[in-house]
Amino acid sequence: MLGMKLGSPPALAKKGGSLSALADKTGGGGRTGTGFPSFLPKEVEKIKDPFSRTLAQRIERLPVQIGSSESCIMSSVVKPLIQSETKPVVLLHGFDSSCLEWRSTYPLLEEAGLEAWAIDVLGWGFCDLETLPPCNVASKRSHLYQLWRSYIKRPMILVGPSLGAAVAIDFAVNYPEAVEKLVLINASVYAEGTGDMAKLPKIVAYALVSFHNQ
Repeated sequence: MLGMKLGSPPALAKKGGSLSALADKTGGGGRTGTGFPSFLPKEVEKIKDPFSRTLAQRIERLPVQIGSSESCIMSSVVKPLIQSETKPVVLLHGFDSSCLEWRSTYPLLEEAGLEAWAIDVLGWGFCDLETLPPCNVASKRSHLYQLWRSYIKRPMILVGPSLGAAVAIDFAVNYPEAVEKLVLINASVYAEGTGDMAKLPKIVAYALVSFHNQ
């Protein structure tokens, strides 16, 4: 695990109010008779783990603006019950996962009095992707920034395991004013190309990558 301190308090944009109002009106969608959001797959009813069930029942969708357009993606998050005086803790998840990854950790953070958010990375989890938005690196970064600017609005402690760490690092480099600290767990990073490894025989390059990741 790695912690880093970044940036300084931001000058916040003033455009988030309309999205917050829309979120209040939509309420994140309806609920089933067992308290789960209606946008979750019906298989959620079969979950036995009490921590998973409790966190799944708290998932909601917030409208998040896409880039400079007026279109929004209904984005799945678990919002904090309280706003504390400490920096908000924002939890990203790993590869092929969702905010439910934090089912055991999230209640502990709340018990400690922390303002915790669990956010689905664009392209994963339970975000509404019917509009087929791009889910590349830049889109993930922009989506997280728009969500932060519209709802969180304060420098945050950004926590990322695996893929979430790559998203967190890329975000902090581009928006240091939004990040007070980074907490990276078993971190992955984005890379452009293979560099000098492109000159190696493929079997040697893969062996080096395998050794590095052990």
